[in-house]
Amino acid sequence: MNWRNVRLIFAREVRDQLRDRRTLFMIAVLPLLLYPLLGMSFFQISQFLREHPTKVLVVGAPEVAGVPPLLDGKRFALKLFDDDEAEQRLLEVDSRGAKSAAKDAKPADGNLAAKELPAGDAEEIKNRARRSMQEEDFDVVVYFPPNFAQRLNAFRERLKAHAAEGQKLDQEVPAVEILSNKAREKSTIGYRRVSEVLGRWREEVGRQNLRDSDMPTTAARPFELPPTIDVAEPGQQKAAIWAKMLPFLLFLWALTGAFYPAIDLCAGEKERGTLETLLSSPAERSEIVWGKLLTVMLFSMATAVLNLASMGITGSLVLSQLPNLGPPPLAAFAWLFVALVPMSALFSALCLALAVFARSSKEGQYYLMPLVLITMPLTILPMSPGVELTAGNSLIPITGMVLLLRTVLEGEYAQALPYVPVVAGVTILCCLLAVRWAADQFNTESVLFRESEHWDLSLWFKHLLRDREDTPSVSEAVFCGVLILMIRFFMNFAMSMPQSLVVLVMFTQLVVILTPALMMTVMLTRSPPKTLLLRMPPLLALPAAAALAVTIHPVLRGLGDLVMKLYPMNEHLEEQLKKFSVGTESTWLLVLVIAVAPAICEELAFRGFILSGLRHMGHKWRAIAVSSLFFGISHAIFQQSVVACLMGAVIGFVAVQTGSIFPGMVFHMLNNSLALLGSQEWNAIKAGSLERFGPHVAGWLDYLVGAGNKGEVVYRWPLFVLGAITSAALLFWFRNLTYARSPEESLQEAIQQHTVQSVAS
Repeated sequence: MNWRNVRLIFAREVRDQLRDRRTLFMIAVLPLLLYPLLGMSFFQISQFLREHPTKVLVVGAPEVAGVPPLLDGKRFALKLFDDDEAEQRLLEVDSRGAKSAAKDAKPADGNLAAKELPAGDAEEIKNRARRSMQEEDFDVVVYFPPNFAQRLNAFRERLKAHAAEGQKLDQEVPAVEILSNKAREKSTIGYRRVSEVLGRWREEVGRQNLRDSDMPTTAARPFELPPTIDVAEPGQQKAAIWAKMLPFLLFLWALTGAFYPAIDLCAGEKERGTLETLLSSPAERSEIVWGKLLTVMLFSMATAVLNLASMGITGSLVLSQLPNLGPPPLAAFAWLFVALVPMSALFSALCLALAVFARSSKEGQYYLMPLVLITMPLTILPMSPGVELTAGNSLIPITGMVLLLRTVLEGEYAQALPYVPVVAGVTILCCLLAVRWAADQFNTESVLFRESEHWDLSLWFKHLLRDREDTPSVSEAVFCGVLILMIRFFMNFAMSMPQSLVVLVMFTQLVVILTPALMMTVMLTRSPPKTLLLRMPPLLALPAAAALAVTIHPVLRGLGDLVMKLYPMNEHLEEQLKKFSVGTESTWLLVLVIAVAPAICEELAFRGFILSGLRHMGHKWRAIAVSSLFFGISHAIFQQSVVACLMGAVIGFVAVQTGSIFPGMVFHMLNNSLALLGSQEWNAIKAGSLERFGPHVAGWLDYLVGAGNKGEVVYRWPLFVLGAITSAALLFWFRNLTYARSPEESLQEAIQQHTVQSVAS
């Protein structure tokens, strides 16, 4: 690569962007104006932010002698608010007796609050109270049953007798009901306020009961809870608040700052007709990619830095007026800038690859939303209270970087230090893959020179059925994978899950996975045998696949255990899985359901239809990776999905190298059978081996295999190492097989060879 050409392209693109007034406004002017205007607007709007009083209807308010009063006129008693009149004024009370509330339900015949009403009349009172919330706009209704005071007095009298004579206290405690409308925010706030007041009144009544029983009031509170002693320094308190906000905002600005320049540098050049001139220059495609990438990265970082600077200045002036929240610490900006460099490179490469694929600037802007929808969960997840920086979370792209920044900004350097290499390695790997993707986009002529087209549904449907190829297209393969995932997702909610594992697995394999693949094969392809790879493999491929399944199984099992340690399974999910019953004791039926059925159905779908269509992308490893990703996501449990992705990549590689689906089926069937065998108790397997093969073989098995905490089969490290070495040798044997390339793969290999020869010459 000639870095002089990269520098020239970089300077050219930067000049073009600086001549664009819209770019300068979005990057430099808007951040400097936005946050001061937001700060001014905050002070303008803050005058309208005040607490509004809650209108409370109290039905049948009790008046019990010797008990602290609940009401004081049209307010709750001031004593219940710790002598805070401001809180007392937030609750406006309209007190009505049970007699007035039930005047339409039953003729007045004395004080109904002191009499036992039939259930129907009491229910009518509550119904009228509910209607009062709508007709008279009450936020909360507090309903005391008509016999509340009588029952409270009886409880207090029995409590005194119990204290004086040692009688048994079996009196039921009277209850009060609070009616609220959770669909209205004012009612929800009012419910919280009224609940706190009634809770304080209950405590006052309880203390009075203790005094009447000649017991100290401290009996209800045998010890005091002191106020929380915060050992955090003032700077750490502010840093903890900003640590959750700044990384999220920084990466959002970096993504936004990278997207629009990338659209202009790629899709915009297609519209202006200048891309052909650049491609005809002596610069290589990779040099063009790096020049544009550095340009997009520069503007991405500039957008993020200017926004941070403007926000810091505004925060020091405006947010410092708020209690417990001052400007962000200066050290935070240094850490944020260090993390900004690789994240800007990642976002710039992703945006550049998407921008090259777009036909026009308008189409390119449509790709922003999918990219944001993928990025947002990865940046919002670390803001959740229960998410911490762990070994498993550090392996998640973007999320690991956000968690690392949050930990560092909180001052926990010792906790963050062990995860720095992991997060840096994952981020750099993602950057390299994104740059490789962008470079591949520039090397694909069909992507660079995509023309605008007028899409017609009827013509497209006729073309789909009439102009069929031997194998599906890339879009058809992706649609099949997405369709399987959608059917599986909606199946979990649209129908009740059978408790039998046999029924669930067979329904999923036959209906959810196999049926869409076979239907699309018949409807959209001309040669089902080529699509589903239904051809005989090389002579030794089947036994080699069987040997590979046996030798690599300990490795996959070890990776599965590692995944379970990194991402422990939720306890609730474990309880749900335990509810599934096997439904049979037949070993052969279990092998048929767990091993044979998935080996046939999943291989025909993922390594048959989907992999055959994805190979038209021109890169076999990219096709293998995408098909294995669909295969992994189709498993309902995340821990299984990770291991399934790795296993799917191995099976996909075997299917491509042999050109047949049958070695993959053999591999899949044996792997699942070994997993089923490993779920049984090792002691029972060992006893059977001892009876069948003798103590010598059983002793060797005991050296290679042991029992886990629950008695399951656990592979020891010699078997793990032996399996890894043997599996590598078998994979190398498959790699040396001559395989049939798709036309797109042959074209890409020719382009790469020509590029290498040009560089060498």
